[in-house]
Amino acid sequence: MIGILTDSLRTAILVSGLVVIMMMLIEVFNVRSSGRMFSGLKNHRVGQVLLSAALGAVPGCMGGFASVSLYTHGLISFGALIAMMIASSGDEAFVMLAMFPGQSAWIFLALFVIAIAVGLLVDLFHSKFDGCHSMNVHDEDRQPQHEHHHSRHFGLRRILMFLGVIAFIGALLAGWLEADEAGTDDSVTGFNLLSEEWMYWLFAALSLAVLGMLLFAGDHFVEEHLWEHIVCHHLPAIFLWTLGTIVVIGLLMSYFDIASWISDNTLLMILLAAAIGIIPESGPHLIFVSLYAAGVVPLPVLLASCISQDGHASLPLLAESRGSFLKAKLINVCVAVGAGIILLCIG
Repeated sequence: MIGILTDSLRTAILVSGLVVIMMMLIEVFNVRSSGRMFSGLKNHRVGQVLLSAALGAVPGCMGGFASVSLYTHGLISFGALIAMMIASSGDEAFVMLAMFPGQSAWIFLALFVIAIAVGLLVDLFHSKFDGCHSMNVHDEDRQPQHEHHHSRHFGLRRILMFLGVIAFIGALLAGWLEADEAGTDDSVTGFNLLSEEWMYWLFAALSLAVLGMLLFAGDHFVEEHLWEHIVCHHLPAIFLWTLGTIVVIGLLMSYFDIASWISDNTLLMILLAAAIGIIPESGPHLIFVSLYAAGVVPLPVLLASCISQDGHASLPLLAESRGSFLKAKLINVCVAVGAGIILLCIG
């Protein structure tokens, strides 16, 4: 129980920290460009779907977090969000690359094509999520930058955010936020060959940019955009929902052996893989990756699992919009089952 709580807390801090860093960077780019940076993106649905699918195709959950951040700010459409969720395979992408790299490349390409097609189709019938209303450019933000220097004070809020980002960078680089790998099954030892360590270093570098922003930005930007909008409005919900979800999943996984449900019925396996993909967690999908690598299950089962699941990427979405999370997961499951059955039928 203590181990589950500890790992859940680490995951919640990691997910929340990464999402908040990206939200802050999106905020500063939007304000510095007076809203022009994302205005073009908002008016081009095809571009949104392509960008989001590309972010989802990045191994790990980082690109997915970026897409969710853009979606919750109303900058990309629901179809673009769906494209990311289909294209993403979460942390399991690293395992697939390590265990069967050649086949993985073709699988990722297929996911990318399916993601774009489904994303564009969804946008034909679904209006864009209204998003967060707080991502606005204020009159104070439109003033020349030099007029803000005199209003820069290192108050308590700025200092707290500065120290929080420093602590997050230290935790990333020290590896304190990585889940314990003790007891990992030998069948997935490839997980250590292509880790997300390089991504942690990347986000540590991006966090340094946030530190610079906290040092030199004016009081209005720090107080209104970063503290009130992101830290007070978004961070608590993201952290609490992520922590609660991971704890529940950890408890369920400790009492139920999903692998024992597996049968020789391929169609049932496709349905099972799609259903397990609903879980917003990196881990359950490894069952199907390992079974496919061992030749136990065919490609349609693995494809269905890849389409349905997206690792931790959808956790921030669950925190921000439960309705969007449920609708997106429902669409993903339907696409996963359909794609798996079609591939099964064509052999």
